[in-house]
Amino acid sequence: MADFPTIEGEVAFDAPNAGKPCTTWYKIVGDLAKSSTPVLIALHGGPGAGHEYLSSFTDLYEQYGIPIVFYDQIGCGRSTHLREKKRDESFWVVDLFIAELDNLIDHLKVRDRGFYIMGQSWGGILGASYACRRPRGLKKLVIAGGPASFPLFIEWGKKLRAALPAEIREILEAGDRDGNYETEEYMKASLVFYSQYVCRIYPIPEPVKRAFVNLKEDPTAYNAMQGPSEIVVDGNLKDWEGWKDAHNIEVDTLLLNGRYDEVGEMCVEPWFKVIPRIKWVVFENSSHVAHWEERERYMQVVGTFLSGY
Repeated sequence: MADFPTIEGEVAFDAPNAGKPCTTWYKIVGDLAKSSTPVLIALHGGPGAGHEYLSSFTDLYEQYGIPIVFYDQIGCGRSTHLREKKRDESFWVVDLFIAELDNLIDHLKVRDRGFYIMGQSWGGILGASYACRRPRGLKKLVIAGGPASFPLFIEWGKKLRAALPAEIREILEAGDRDGNYETEEYMKASLVFYSQYVCRIYPIPEPVKRAFVNLKEDPTAYNAMQGPSEIVVDGNLKDWEGWKDAHNIEVDTLLLNGRYDEVGEMCVEPWFKVIPRIKWVVFENSSHVAHWEERERYMQVVGTFLSGY
């Protein structure tokens, strides 16, 4: 990333009921002053995974000249942490992150030039929720591995677990019963799930490892909204049905997921059925991070979509 023009900064964010001043850290790859191209704002997953694992998207700047804004959402990375809001499900809500995104966009003054949104995993939920409000300046939307329905995501997860070896299933089920997700045995069993349905590259790319580190260092937002893990979902998103508002998305939308994705076909199909102008691409050799697993083709698909008219 050092070869590209890069600016880092922070913007003050008045987070509702935070009880203290907050800031959002961001990084711009590309020179906004020398380009009239709409900027791509990348929304990371988790919540709490941080921006680093999306670093492969710099390919879009190199190959298509699309400037990119990465940022760490509130509660993770280099933005303000609020560990004191542990399990505060009234604080950690989608509207909080929409307010933060709006605040960042206004700070960067990109509404008039226009911007694209790419949301990966939880970021796809955030991006689609934002697009439903028809914000001024939004030109196109990419939903990458973002479930349209958390009940469907939970149901799909049960199907994936059922396909694991019996001894792995037994360890995971025992952890669920006991509520103990920190044992070495449980964590090793979880890695089997992750290696099949989250990242099928071995060894895992360092930026993807960083997402797991970020979540371990501060799981506050993740625990409140998702739950203790990708496998056990008991946070405040568990009943979320975002597809019911998706008819309000008026921009061209690209829907992406992997053939072996923890966010499988049944989880994303409602987006495809409801969003008026949408294209759906499945990456046949990928799970949840196709932007690493099939990086070259992935960037070609996304770059062509964003740069086409």
